Amino acid sequence: MITARPATFRILVASLLLSLACGLPAPAPAQAVHAGDLRFPPLPKFEIPRPERVVLDNGLVVMLLEDHELPLVEVTALVRAGGRLDSPDKLGLAKLGATVLRTGGTETRPSDQLDEWLEGRAASIEATADGDLTRASLSSLTQDFPDALRVFADVLRRPAFDAGKLEVARNQAIASVSRQNDESDDVMLREFRKLLYGADSPYARTETYATLGAIRRDDLAAWHRQAFHPDRMVLGLVGDFRSADALALVRAAFGDWPRGPQGGLPEAVWKKEASPGVYWAEKKDVTQSSIIIGHLGVRKDDPDYYALEILNNVLSGAFSSRLISHVRSQKGLAYSVSGRVGSDWDHPGMTFFFVGTKTQTTGAAIQALLDEAHGVQSTQPPTEDEVAKARQALLNSFIFTADTSRKVMGQQLNLEVYGYPLDWLSRYQAGLEAVTPAQVREAAVRHLHPDDFAILVVGTGEGRDRPLTDFGKVTMVDMTPPARPKARP
Repeated sequence: MITARPATFRILVASLLLSLACGLPAPAPAQAVHAGDLRFPPLPKFEIPRPERVVLDNGLVVMLLEDHELPLVEVTALVRAGGRLDSPDKLGLAKLGATVLRTGGTETRPSDQLDEWLEGRAASIEATADGDLTRASLSSLTQDFPDALRVFADVLRRPAFDAGKLEVARNQAIASVSRQNDESDDVMLREFRKLLYGADSPYARTETYATLGAIRRDDLAAWHRQAFHPDRMVLGLVGDFRSADALALVRAAFGDWPRGPQGGLPEAVWKKEASPGVYWAEKKDVTQSSIIIGHLGVRKDDPDYYALEILNNVLSGAFSSRLISHVRSQKGLAYSVSGRVGSDWDHPGMTFFFVGTKTQTTGAAIQALLDEAHGVQSTQPPTEDEVAKARQALLNSFIFTADTSRKVMGQQLNLEVYGYPLDWLSRYQAGLEAVTPAQVREAAVRHLHPDDFAILVVGTGEGRDRPLTDFGKVTMVDMTPPARPKARP
């Protein structure tokens, strides 16, 4: 038997449906069918924090940036004491020096005691060297920072360079030399640097058994005396501190360190002319070819820098970029592929087009790279749509280069040590926004010269689709492993 609903129940249901209808969002506009139809609001303004900059009486530049999110403090010291200072017969000195600077203890705190002291406070001190710089870093809890900074200063100013730790570091470096031909990409980059910069340039030289074996403890001490001075160093502090208090601690730890001798660092050298031609590094234990072609690039202060940043994104900045779309997706020639007009701080970077491909498509892959280089430089210059998408991608991702205080400090330290304007990072967005498609095309013409490319192939010669001589005269790269040193007495 069906009974009628009470009137009050019907009224309650109607009221509920009405309230739900009122709470529903307005009908959405028609969804975009293609990615290009998507529309986004303008990006919010992004302010990059600026560290406080102080120069002590002894010339030490100190940069401080407070960040109270976590009870941590990080300190970074950059010193112009990289491998470019190594003498030809002692290549690897800076790398060993940086390693033993940390592991070898100090004049007042032997290595084992230093390790125990740091471990007991969950702190760390590390040091590494590259071609231009030695980088030392400290990380500690806020509560331990005053003591940790004093220990950090002791490591930088009064290292002991323990002879036993030098032997450990030397053996590790020698092991790396023994494995230098194991990976194709390592061989490729090492030999490509020699082609572009010259084998005698500090940006291409590599240590050997002989040069590593020639380094003694006295050499590390001399390297330190030559390069480690407050007026050749930049010190950056970021984390949970009050700037005035932290600066007082820095003055106490570093303020009495005397300036170094007058005179700048020796100028680095590199080849000014290109090395066009085809070069083959034979590696029989692989079934693919690692291919890189190119010439020297530019410095970061080049007037075309922003246009080149957009050009590089057009080349290989996203899955829809030219190299990835054409060489990898459409032609199926690449395990990996990339290309750019490279830049560096105080010397030219490397302009390169790289592809990893199977041996049977070596010739096709070389031709594809050359076609892309010629295309973007002359026959198929970047379109307005490509430039617009590349610019937007760079602007959208820019925040991730400066989204933490530590990243900002890292950028600022590089700008300081290489003498760039400290607002250079803030200029980046405006620089990109001002670039026109015509400027990108002109930059490609000025900075890409396919006829001057060095073509380097690492891999086996068996099973190639085309002989390398199709692309020019072939020069073999000597990959003979260096002779093992005799046992030291």
